[in-house]
Amino acid sequence: MSSALSVDLRQRVVHAVAADASRHKAAERFGVSLASASRWCERFAREGNLAPKSMGGDQRSHQIEVQADLIVFLYEAQPGIYLHELRAALAEHGICVAQSSLSRLFKR
Repeated sequence: MSSALSVDLRQRVVHAVAADASRHKAAERFGVSLASASRWCERFAREGNLAPKSMGGDQRSHQIEVQADLIVFLYEAQPGIYLHELRAALAEHGICVAQSSLSRLFKR
């Protein structure tokens, strides 16, 4: 997996564009893609931040954690319930989750 480019490089690209270089020229000068230079400039203008966003890892566990109380309640009401049955019970409450998400929740 690739790693994020340094904040220093991002700053140099953004500062070059701010000093009247085109995004094309700045990208070429610093050896980065035009898409990256454009994203960095837009993000800096919008957020004032150039730090790379986190990469990889669990992106969705917070969605199931919100429902943890209901999930535990349903499990305690029927302790021998299988994950696919628990998933179906949650669907009746309008909550769509994968069995693997439930499994990871219980492991945590």
